[in-house]
Amino acid sequence: MNVNNETTGLEVNSEETEMSKEEWAELIKAVYDNGLAALRIQYNDVEAQVSNFHDYGPVFIFHVKDESGSRYSCGFFLHELLNRFQSDNDPAVWMSSFFVELMETKGGKPLPKPATNEAEAKAIIDNILVPECIKAVTEEFAAEQVHAGLAWKEDHGPVFEAGFPALTGGNNICAISLHFLLIHLQLNRDPGDLLIQEMYNIRKEHGIG
Repeated sequence: MNVNNETTGLEVNSEETEMSKEEWAELIKAVYDNGLAALRIQYNDVEAQVSNFHDYGPVFIFHVKDESGSRYSCGFFLHELLNRFQSDNDPAVWMSSFFVELMETKGGKPLPKPATNEAEAKAIIDNILVPECIKAVTEEFAAEQVHAGLAWKEDHGPVFEAGFPALTGGNNICAISLHFLLIHLQLNRDPGDLLIQEMYNIRKEHGIG
């Protein structure tokens, strides 16, 4: 079973302890500047800010205005921006793709307001996060029997599981931390994309294209 237990953020934090404060500040500034430059290839009005998320390290939040002046916001993790910039895999197109999708909502789309208590968090999970994840998975693999729903893992707490019950002889389920999916939702990222990517990895392991 594949379990995303938020190791990506923890790895970034461990790197911070091995770097001087000056080196760390230079890294953050470089990623910040590269992110702005990448988005400004596609958009004229771009702003950015850096926030520090517990367990996940620095998160870069970019704000883009369309031609009508409507503002759209989207957040990215340090590790994924570093990987994208270092791979030379057209980071400008990749980053812009998130805003193209957000701009389908006319009038702007700010980051969702985070929950201020457990009751609000539970409502967001039950009414928005889980239904969106189930919809994403079932629509992407509409021709197949899929499993999608909440589960509890002793080492990781609440997770969202998705997989293919009909596949046997190997791993057929992925599980991603509910908190990690919720963070994506709060950054105006589609949490269903994470599950879909892992499910395609499962299919690949089973030799299915």
